[in-house]
Amino acid sequence: MKKNIILSFAVLALAVSCTDRDEIHVDRLVENYALVTIPAPDLTGITDNGKEVLRLYRQAADEVDKIYWRQYFGDGESFLGSLTDPAEKLYAGINYGPWDRIDGKPFLKGYGDKPAGACFYPADMTAAEYDAFADPAKHSPYTLIVRDGNGLKTVWYHDAYAESIAKIEGYLHRAADVTIKESVRNYLLEMIEGLKTDDYFDSYKAWLDMTDSKMDLVIGPIEAVDDALYGTKASYGAYVLLKNLKRTEELNALSARMPEFQQMLPGDPADHDFVPGAESDIFSCNVLYCSGYTNAGFKVIGINFPYDARIQQELGTRTIIFDNIIREKFNRTVYPVGRSLLEDAEQPHVDASAFYWTIVFREVAKGLGVKETVNGKGTVAEALGNEALVMEKAKSNVLGAYLCAQEAEAYHISAIFQKEDVLATFVANTIRSTRFGAADPTGIANILVYNYLLQNKAIIWNPSGRYSIDYEKTWTALETLGAEILRIQAHGDIDAARACVAKYGVDGLESQSDRRVLEKANIPVDIRFAYE
Repeated sequence: MKKNIILSFAVLALAVSCTDRDEIHVDRLVENYALVTIPAPDLTGITDNGKEVLRLYRQAADEVDKIYWRQYFGDGESFLGSLTDPAEKLYAGINYGPWDRIDGKPFLKGYGDKPAGACFYPADMTAAEYDAFADPAKHSPYTLIVRDGNGLKTVWYHDAYAESIAKIEGYLHRAADVTIKESVRNYLLEMIEGLKTDDYFDSYKAWLDMTDSKMDLVIGPIEAVDDALYGTKASYGAYVLLKNLKRTEELNALSARMPEFQQMLPGDPADHDFVPGAESDIFSCNVLYCSGYTNAGFKVIGINFPYDARIQQELGTRTIIFDNIIREKFNRTVYPVGRSLLEDAEQPHVDASAFYWTIVFREVAKGLGVKETVNGKGTVAEALGNEALVMEKAKSNVLGAYLCAQEAEAYHISAIFQKEDVLATFVANTIRSTRFGAADPTGIANILVYNYLLQNKAIIWNPSGRYSIDYEKTWTALETLGAEILRIQAHGDIDAARACVAKYGVDGLESQSDRRVLEKANIPVDIRFAYE
């Protein structure tokens, strides 16, 4: 796609009217993200070939960053170059544009609201126009919709971003030539074909087969979070990872139990009868570098991938837990929030090990439930449209805690903590995560879970400004909300999904008060990265 077409999307996103914020203290906004330095990795045992592969991975990830700017905003280089205030430039880099990922509003004057479809669709496209557009490729996660004269046409990602993709392919080719691992070489060559064709089926299979490498690369169009219009288009991102071999061995013992975890889920068994593939595995890794969507705004602490339902059923998924990011998030955000907003009796239950294992099971839960509706409405994603991601993220949060608490109670986890520790830590993290705002599905899902707990009196907001926890009601809330989300997904019940979001996904007075307390205490919302 020609550069001027991409630029036109960004231009259409601008508004000459000023933002509705009368005064914007960008220095203060930057403080919402604690700076975390990712140290140079310990490469003991990594060959010179392996070190060169890591260097090439990072170069490929840098090129992914350029694609993501074009998907989300437009010409990022020109945009950042136009900013003279250092704080504004830094915050624009964190957010990949002029829109704050916490509340979705512009933090720079001269910009209107972010287009719901980012740069995936023409900014002036109407719903009727899209519905009348007959090309089936419009539904693909890997196409742009652009203007063609007076009508619309689809452009595949590999054509739209051909220059950057060619460079990524070059880096991956060199890495494939250098590596001494056959499984790595096969994955890289299959990924090159995927980038060329926007068909990633074989590359996903090769990635799951790549179990003997200490290093990992997740790259390509990954998440559809930025498409708030139809919830379809995937954003480019990349992770460069180094495996923790000892902890991976411990976590992988869970992989064989995926069918058992599926049976442990609440609600009607018919709503979660999907059988995960037998080749699922779990890796423990440190994040060495990330770019594109994975670096934008809030940092995730684990992934469950691939999302392709065919792969999930045939082979399973890989869960990757980001050890260094989990540790930093707990120390800098979760624990301080617990100290500030939970009553004294609850605070001792906010536990680092409970947080780690809740995240493990949250990522495991992403591979559970169903991927296809049980009543012929197609995939869950197709049936629930742009509510699908909210439901999926709320499901994994709730069921992760639900499974972890059961495993702790049965003494199936090597770390020592109690069911109450899981629930209190989950509550502290949920309260913390409401600060992500309602600008995208991640934030809405956290607000939804928080309000469900609050309205069902699982947590009680006291006049002191702190919360007490009813552990029995919290457990029941996890069970009932988890079962309802599984039912909504299994039946593709979009009306129920919308009703759930409308009732529970709205920011309330309690969480607004919490934010003021946490801002006064200078507790960051999340973290940002610097690299040695």
